[in-house]
Amino acid sequence: MANFLTSSIGKKFIQSVSGAFLVIFLLLHGTINFFSVLDSLKGQFGKVAPDNFPYTHGDGWFQLGCDFMSSPVIKIMVPILALGFVIHIGYGIWLSVQNFQRRGGVKRYEVASKAKNDSWSAKNMFVLGIIVLGFLCFHLTHFWAKMQLQEFMGNEAENPYALLLATFGNIWVLVLYVVWFIAIWLHLNHGFWSMFQTIGWNNKKWLSRLKVISIIVSTLIVAMFLCTAVNAYVEAHYVTASAQYTAPLIANF
Repeated sequence: MANFLTSSIGKKFIQSVSGAFLVIFLLLHGTINFFSVLDSLKGQFGKVAPDNFPYTHGDGWFQLGCDFMSSPVIKIMVPILALGFVIHIGYGIWLSVQNFQRRGGVKRYEVASKAKNDSWSAKNMFVLGIIVLGFLCFHLTHFWAKMQLQEFMGNEAENPYALLLATFGNIWVLVLYVVWFIAIWLHLNHGFWSMFQTIGWNNKKWLSRLKVISIIVSTLIVAMFLCTAVNAYVEAHYVTASAQYTAPLIANF
């Protein structure tokens, strides 16, 4: 078992399994974020019941989704997901360093590359991962730290709609998030089908199908996040129903 975990195949397998957890998390997280867009379509953006109890009838869908993310099941899953992040990032760095050394290090361009037919994403997964990690830290400080972390500490979480407006109401933050979403799309687009290839689904028939599925899944995830960010910007600047949040929040951001 130890030999398997330290082998090239074993490390890629661990990277794939940890990546699968992250894909599931992104699908769930993106779906709940997209509820804010549905709230806007229904004219319920910013609807939060005054009683502060979870799953209240007067709450908008996004607030209800945030209540679910604060449920005991999710609280148990957070440390597991965090461990998945650490393992995925750690093994990603380890594999990238080993691949760099295996291909000749700084002299790798003097030898023929076995990856010359790889896609741009495949060749730059480490760079894409660094971009994703950097923006992830920014995202955690602006959302998770002000919502789930506060509830873990026994404090009251901030209004999720207000956080959306305060963050994405800044055009430069929105632009930077778009860059992050593009990096996530490229990272997922290669990583998703590569994950299945690692566990043996690498014949030509299935590989071509998995690449199509990979495009669909990565596009769906990124589209939900992107729609959430753009919708929040529109709400912050052009929808009068959000005026109660907009001015003070963006001014203090």
